[in-house]
Amino acid sequence: MSAERVVNLAPIIPMKELNTKETYFNPFPVYDVLQKESPVRFDIERNCWDVFLYEDVDYVLKKHELFSSEQRRMVERENLLRMDPPRHKQMRDLVNKAFTPKAINDLAPRIKEITAELLDEVGESGEMNMIADFAMPLPVIVIADLLGVPPEDREKFKVWSDTLVKGVVENKPEAFAAVEKEQVQARDELRDYLADVLELRRKEPHDDIMSALLAAEIDGTKLTDSEILEFSMLLLAAGNETTTNLITNGVRILTEMPHLQKEVAKNLALVPTMVEEVLRYYPPVQAPSRIAKEDVILRDQLIKKGDAVVAWVAAANRDEAKFSDPHSFIVNRKPNQHLTFGKGIHFCLGAPLARLEAKVAFEELLTRFHHLNVKKDALIERTQAPQMYGVVEYPVTFKQSL
Repeated sequence: MSAERVVNLAPIIPMKELNTKETYFNPFPVYDVLQKESPVRFDIERNCWDVFLYEDVDYVLKKHELFSSEQRRMVERENLLRMDPPRHKQMRDLVNKAFTPKAINDLAPRIKEITAELLDEVGESGEMNMIADFAMPLPVIVIADLLGVPPEDREKFKVWSDTLVKGVVENKPEAFAAVEKEQVQARDELRDYLADVLELRRKEPHDDIMSALLAAEIDGTKLTDSEILEFSMLLLAAGNETTTNLITNGVRILTEMPHLQKEVAKNLALVPTMVEEVLRYYPPVQAPSRIAKEDVILRDQLIKKGDAVVAWVAAANRDEAKFSDPHSFIVNRKPNQHLTFGKGIHFCLGAPLARLEAKVAFEELLTRFHHLNVKKDALIERTQAPQMYGVVEYPVTFKQSL
């Protein structure tokens, strides 16, 4: 690793172009300028490379032999996101034994049931806080069910999840120290809790993913307890926040574009392509990062072995060289090869679950309610986690359909 560029990747996402409230909330015009002026650039202050064009982001994400996912976050231990081959393939193959397409599709009735229950609770009021009442509890309950967590402990799960993905906006040592302390405590508490669940499932298997992970085996190799716990924590942290943002960002688009709301409500067959366009237009995750495993030339720039590289997926998803009319939301856009779920060996394992949850959520929401509008005088602010793209809260009003 180059001595002058050793990094802890926790602080590399915020950049000076997004340091105003306006640009942080709406970074896409900034990305557009950077694509044209400095598509591959080294940021001295953040000690990392930024890559903005679709072709280059795609290259960084899929070339695992050149760009490693093994990197240190504040309290993150080895998991599928931070693992390279051959260990990555072995681990992913084992997890896939439990996380099959059939297992995900079989969740559809339960997801619909949860969605209906959440919407029933707010239906008479004509308003709801989109995140607190719907977009947050839906994935929390689904993942809690998958892990065999009882209903009374779901709120604990949400608190742990929020803490584990918490970002640091100010690039100051004391800010990182404070967040790291919170994350260490949350991680220890969550791991202890899941370890107890794991022991219960070992003695008495249930129809949940924890039991399936315990049973998964390939050529005599099984997952260790530590690996099962790491994957379970990854599922919680990655699955909750991203799906919450996906659903909320979709509702935000529906309120920003009333004509779209009417169009999709009249033709629910558009929901799957609408979900894909939400993922492209307002991606829940802005920018995954990698470490160069060797010297690499990218657009005449020398990225040295050991350098950190931030792949700006949110910029790539609006690259005019890849997408026609990239700044317009086109509900039936095809093809739609966005990079929100990654590329190559690290393509998001939970993508089918996120897509299913969003599909059911929008179908139920648009069947039950109409005239969705953001509440008047609502203060809409972007979440502090800089690598994510979501809002703190999104209060809406609506009318019930007959």
